[in-house]
Amino acid sequence: MPVQTIDIAGTTTSLTCTEAGDGRPFLLLHGGGGPQTVTGFADRLATERPARVITPTHPGFGGTPRPEEIATIGRLAELYIALLDRLGIDDVAVVGNSIGGWIAAEMALLDTARISSITLVDAVGIEVPGHPVVDFFALTFPEIAERSYYEPGKFLIDPGAMTPQQQAVLAGNRAALTAYTEKTSMMDPSLNERLSAVATPVRVIWGDHDRIADPDYGRAYADAIPGAEFVLLTETGHLPQLESPERLLAEVWDFAQAA
Repeated sequence: MPVQTIDIAGTTTSLTCTEAGDGRPFLLLHGGGGPQTVTGFADRLATERPARVITPTHPGFGGTPRPEEIATIGRLAELYIALLDRLGIDDVAVVGNSIGGWIAAEMALLDTARISSITLVDAVGIEVPGHPVVDFFALTFPEIAERSYYEPGKFLIDPGAMTPQQQAVLAGNRAALTAYTEKTSMMDPSLNERLSAVATPVRVIWGDHDRIADPDYGRAYADAIPGAEFVLLTETGHLPQLESPERLLAEVWDFAQAA
């Protein structure tokens, strides 16, 4: 898919998207680790199911530019509602991981005429007393892996082994994540209460070994949304699309079909 030029609230934004497959439309939203954390899952969904999978790169991630006006999770939600309008697609299943889940939750509070279901995968964004989201910005890469995976040794990242270009992309991802979330510490205190207005079917999927945001945080997310389902994936951390992709795909697909 070529770069999409989207107008929201008078601001023109160039948005990089990929598209694969044909069939039921899915909008797949990545987390703070960048678009590469969902690329494999997008390909699997598009090849193993009759699905048209659209995967945008949040502005600032993956080496893309970020306009100063796009600096909050809410603005990203507006951007992706505008993207669906631009593409003219309906009956869209939105799936978001981590901050992508936060974006999807905010989308559920906007114009959802083109959205049939929303799946939140280890999402952040709400405030849960006694169960804070880990301060991502205070962690080293080994500490991030330790808290993100059931088997962290399989997913360790060594920035020193990266090319200068890869290191620049990694730094850009972190800067973009900082721009979108640092002022809010990975949560919006108002979101929990606002989620009571969500009318779109929602499934909340969580890894039982997520130590970025623990399973009780996920249960609180589901409790905040009327009628939301909660699904726990065993032996899985914060990124089920990397660690348990087959089980996640089944849960995502079945829910989209039933909605």
